[in-house]
Amino acid sequence: METNMFINNPSAHLPFSYTFTSSSNSSTTTSTTTDSTSGQWMDGRIWSKLPPSLLDRIIAFLPPPAFFRSRCVCKRFYGLLFSNTFLEIYLQLLPPRHNCFLFFKHKTLKSYIYKRGGGGGANDDGSNKAEGFLFDPNEIRWYRLSFPYIPSGFYPSGSSGGLVSWVSEEAGLKTILLCNPLVGSVSQLPPMSRPRLFPSIGLSVTPTSIDVTVAGDDLISPYAVKNLSSESFHVDAGGFFSLWAMASSLPRLCSLESGKMVYVGGKFYCMNYSPFSVLCYEVTGNRWIKIQAPMRRFLRSPSLLESRGRLVLVAAVEKSKLNVPKSLRLWSLQQDNATWVEIERMPQPLYTQFAVEEGGKGFECVGNQEFVMIVLRRASLQLLFDMVRKSWLWVPPCPYSGGSSSGVGSGGSEGEVLQGFAYDPVLTTPVVSLLDQLALPFPGAC
Repeated sequence: METNMFINNPSAHLPFSYTFTSSSNSSTTTSTTTDSTSGQWMDGRIWSKLPPSLLDRIIAFLPPPAFFRSRCVCKRFYGLLFSNTFLEIYLQLLPPRHNCFLFFKHKTLKSYIYKRGGGGGANDDGSNKAEGFLFDPNEIRWYRLSFPYIPSGFYPSGSSGGLVSWVSEEAGLKTILLCNPLVGSVSQLPPMSRPRLFPSIGLSVTPTSIDVTVAGDDLISPYAVKNLSSESFHVDAGGFFSLWAMASSLPRLCSLESGKMVYVGGKFYCMNYSPFSVLCYEVTGNRWIKIQAPMRRFLRSPSLLESRGRLVLVAAVEKSKLNVPKSLRLWSLQQDNATWVEIERMPQPLYTQFAVEEGGKGFECVGNQEFVMIVLRRASLQLLFDMVRKSWLWVPPCPYSGGSSSGVGSGGSEGEVLQGFAYDPVLTTPVVSLLDQLALPFPGAC
């Protein structure tokens, strides 16, 4: 039986959907339990008398899905999410990151209109709420996350530090919202300084700072755009604010189509198309540089991702006129910010199967630490690569996104695919309190 849990009021659903199994002997209670991992007996008389402070430290290390399940145990566990004492312990302990992926349905064309509920795009009346699909690569399991507090007219653009960014769809001075889907918090950044259509956006959030870089799609007239400029936003706990300062101009003849940026080592990276190259924005130096991509004339569906502190490029290689087999390869950018080294290649038998499933329609990649998720366009299949174990795994289709037609399922509109971001769920993000000093009005009620 699927059960929805709640955050702090009856109308707000908790982000995770769980399945609970009832036992016919659930009414029987004993004073001892069995540790399923070690097989040893645990005396309930001892464990039931743990000091609350010690118990809070144990709970703080639970993965987010397990933490939200534990809130069903008692009132005290339920209230931990709103306990300053517990959240201070959580921040001090710095539990291990729970690396996940967060996916949304979006259009394949550059309208990037975000699909809400069963309708074909963002609804003006706000009757259908936004939702995302969280994939846990450690458990190989899908969850549904709801975003009922995001107003209509916004689409997801990135994720960092436990926050998900949403950008206004309307052309002009864009507005960005930062939300923590686990607790339902929403904070707004001030509007950008230049009118844009659908720019590329990079986000970096740490416990003490927020950095955002926006580039391209400058509106030079009501009917034309051009990739001319970029602007950056910065706020940190040291009291330094930079509200959409104009950055250096973009390189000439650049083409930004993915709309996504990757942050690695103080730099934002994005793909440049026709021909393929990589654009790099150095935050401290306030300059853009162009990096030549490896085998750029033979790449197909290239994607950039961050993996364990390094920039990785993933792409299919097709050299039809040479005696080189088609393949999917991964390259890592070296510290000189110019040299690429091939670090992995998909096994040829697997690539043969991959090519059949992909059918030349293209694919997108997203990475989080040692995991790389390859999402096939207009198909319900995803492929997971573990860089540490060197293992490839076909992932079961997301059960919440529909069937397998039109890219995301029979329940989706034609031309929709899953767009993914690296996502590390955290219970609290105090850095957003820095935005409260800006005293910005929220753009509409949820």
